[in-house]
Amino acid sequence: MMLGMIGLPLPDELLMTFAGYLVFKGEMLYGMTLLVSSLGAIFGVSFSYFAGKKLGLPLLEKYGNKLFLTPEKLMKSEKWFQRFGKIAVTIGFFIPGVRHFTALSAGINKWSYRTFLIYAIPGGIAWAVTFVTIGWYLGEKWNLYIENVHNYMLYIVAAVLALIVIWRILLKRKST
Repeated sequence: MMLGMIGLPLPDELLMTFAGYLVFKGEMLYGMTLLVSSLGAIFGVSFSYFAGKKLGLPLLEKYGNKLFLTPEKLMKSEKWFQRFGKIAVTIGFFIPGVRHFTALSAGINKWSYRTFLIYAIPGGIAWAVTFVTIGWYLGEKWNLYIENVHNYMLYIVAAVLALIVIWRILLKRKST
């Protein structure tokens, strides 16, 4: 769990759903599975938080231009994170890839670790409860869930990317 939360390309939601299936089969305990999953998620994003706090800003300032991150874009993202960061840290667990960037951003923006945990802990617990419970609830049908997620993931990613592009276009039109 922790390795997936750090940002390694692991299928976290699949692992948690399978863990729920194992709970359904009686091979794991529901409460213990939730505890370990939640702790793994929180430790993982904490690693990302500390990486952002120690390395993030200096690396962005040094190499950001290679990633098309101008000082103006960094300032805009900092303002956005100051406004929406708290909810983003909590809700970000449910969006693969986003959970890593919200934790990094919290560190880069010099949040105290305590403040970060206040918003990360509920997100990590809710995320673990959601996917373990889905796996438990689906029981033997958990394979169908995974197939559907796999089949529709491309469409979901395409829709999210389309929304981001539309949002960016609207922002550019508004600023001109």
